[in-house]
Amino acid sequence: MSFTLLIATILAFATTAAVTPKLMAFNERIGLTGVDIHKATRPRIAESGGVAVLCGALIGSFGFIWMKVFVYGGFENLPAALAALSTILIAAFIGFFDDLFSMLKKTDGKTGFKRIGLPQWAKPLLMVPAAIPLMAIMAGEATILVPFFGAINFGILFPLLLVPLAVVGASNATNMLAGLNGLEVGLGAVLLGSLGLFAAVNGQTAAMTIALPLAGALAGFFVWNRYPARIMPGDSVSYIIGAAVATVAVIGNMERFAVLSFAPWFLELILKSRGCFKRQSFGILRQDGTLALPYPKVYSLTHVMMRIGHLTEKRIVLFLIVAELVVCATAWVLYWPF
Repeated sequence: MSFTLLIATILAFATTAAVTPKLMAFNERIGLTGVDIHKATRPRIAESGGVAVLCGALIGSFGFIWMKVFVYGGFENLPAALAALSTILIAAFIGFFDDLFSMLKKTDGKTGFKRIGLPQWAKPLLMVPAAIPLMAIMAGEATILVPFFGAINFGILFPLLLVPLAVVGASNATNMLAGLNGLEVGLGAVLLGSLGLFAAVNGQTAAMTIALPLAGALAGFFVWNRYPARIMPGDSVSYIIGAAVATVAVIGNMERFAVLSFAPWFLELILKSRGCFKRQSFGILRQDGTLALPYPKVYSLTHVMMRIGHLTEKRIVLFLIVAELVVCATAWVLYWPF
């Protein structure tokens, strides 16, 4: 089965890597583009890569399901896997709608036209329906081991309250730590790869069926999104990542491992709250190609890196991806043996 899963992950990687250039050309034709502000020439490049990531992830996941049924004669916990894929599809649709809505322009009276998206208050509300498939099948175990409190049985509150909170919270958190070439995609690939391997070791078939092909698809998209990016992921990809993390944690009964692995996004949430969620993760491009702090205070993990020293966009992203690798490795150490 491990070989079959490897094939599915490679298939997801290859599919997304092949589809992304076609999507780039299409988005450029319809004007779904944005300015890469951290480049001296400020080029306009394609936005919204969710379709390419979805193509790879779905082909990889359904390919693995088919191979498992064909070779092993069945797929345990298939309803959970299908519900998880439904949640991710709904999240991608909402993110893509936001990407399209951002094509609208308005005049701000100072700099001319600027792009607008969905209101910040609307994004969490719109993500609630994405949790409905998981709520419908009562996914996950209602008893959770909470630090300092022990095992707590949340009963009906788990599927009706905690699951939607997890989906909404994770999807919006991944949307906050974004904006630099390869940042959210690279972090998402590391996180979902770690979650998928943890699920595989623990025999959580449905969870690994979702996480590892999606990690492969994100890696395939990273080929085109890494510095200097040819396409930006947009909300469609960041919502996919967040919804997938919450979904995998729930159906794989691995909430504690997922929460620890998600630590950078919790820190980002705290930093963003200092600015009432109105500050961006971007920097100001210096003449030497490094990024400077755009604000007097730090409002993002990217700002932390900018304050450390004169770092380029590429190095900031690399350091944050390495930091996430360390966080995931720490989670593995703390939860070993399984």
